[in-house]
Amino acid sequence: MLDLVSIFLATKLHIVVILIALVAIAFASDFQRLRTLVLASIALPLVFLTSRIASLFFENPRPFLEHDFVPLITHTADNGFPSDHALLVFAVASIVFTFNKQVGISLFILAVLVGFGRVLVGVHHVIDIVGSFIIAAVITYMIVAVLQMFLNQTSPNDTRFL
Repeated sequence: MLDLVSIFLATKLHIVVILIALVAIAFASDFQRLRTLVLASIALPLVFLTSRIASLFFENPRPFLEHDFVPLITHTADNGFPSDHALLVFAVASIVFTFNKQVGISLFILAVLVGFGRVLVGVHHVIDIVGSFIIAAVITYMIVAVLQMFLNQTSPNDTRFL
């Protein structure tokens, strides 16, 4: 049973996170929706690019390569840092958090579960998940700060990440 739950967390829960985020965006105000789409269109590619650069500097073999076991899901034998699944859900959670703190926190919790699942099935180390969180949160926060300066917005409820 734990294997099935772990596989679900590792391979399917990210879809739930994305669907919840899309629903939250759909029910946001027009201003929040537009701001979120602008933020996402900048943040998602930059988070991905940053993760690819980070993977060049930090090599972390996957657990099944280091400890010679068969993971619960099939995966290529490449660098495990950072986790792409965790990167995506942490980026989505960070973006949603900028306009809806409650849903954002819920998505962060689900993102942690995705990362936990990736560790449980044997395709990532905890550092791969933590690295994904740091990259996604920091890049999203930086973009929000730049957009806030660029647009000269002063209302903390409109664009602040934290």
